[in-house]
Amino acid sequence: MTRILLVEDDAMMGQAVKVALSQAGYAVDLANMAEDAEAALDTTPYDLVVLDINLPEKSGLEMVRELRKRRKDIPVLALTARDTTKQKVEGLNAGVDDYLVKPFDLEELLARLQALLRRSNSRPTPNIKNGIITLDPAARTVQKNGKQVDLSAREFAILAILMENIDKVMNKQEIEDKLYGWDIEIESNAVEVHISHLRKKIGEHMIKTIRGLGYIVEKIA
Repeated sequence: MTRILLVEDDAMMGQAVKVALSQAGYAVDLANMAEDAEAALDTTPYDLVVLDINLPEKSGLEMVRELRKRRKDIPVLALTARDTTKQKVEGLNAGVDDYLVKPFDLEELLARLQALLRRSNSRPTPNIKNGIITLDPAARTVQKNGKQVDLSAREFAILAILMENIDKVMNKQEIEDKLYGWDIEIESNAVEVHISHLRKKIGEHMIKTIRGLGYIVEKIA
């Protein structure tokens, strides 16, 4: 499950972007202040940062410079209200990977995030294959025997978590930690319900329950 840290001091915009990213299947944590964002980065392994450059208490570019000293590989998409070459060059020199100028279209934001994640993906091939199931993390699609399977964003995310950890038992808490952001209220049986739906769509045998421990997708030749 891809986990994103969104740093945006505008509460309305931050919430709107968070909802859009969550609906697209990402786990999103929203920080309104640079201090909170830096604390989150120290404790949580994020896959990508979406960062408003014009934060009130600390420059977003200063945050990026400090981030590069600690975690050089994490992609950063910068949001800015100023479309100037000078600012973009300054940001790129600081370590920003891509820029998006406000106001922006949410579809473009999602496309740019997917492009950054593809570039940062270290797998030699983007697909994960296991038996008759093929999962494409970049396109966010799943095929069974070459035919596409329609999954909800949460179903896809859970299957991706299990297939990325093939032959490893994942307990419910581990799945929830990867699946949801800080402030998402989780129903007690949410994971069980999603896995039940997944089994009906991809095959009952594909996801096994290890009683008292969790769930596993075993390697199939």
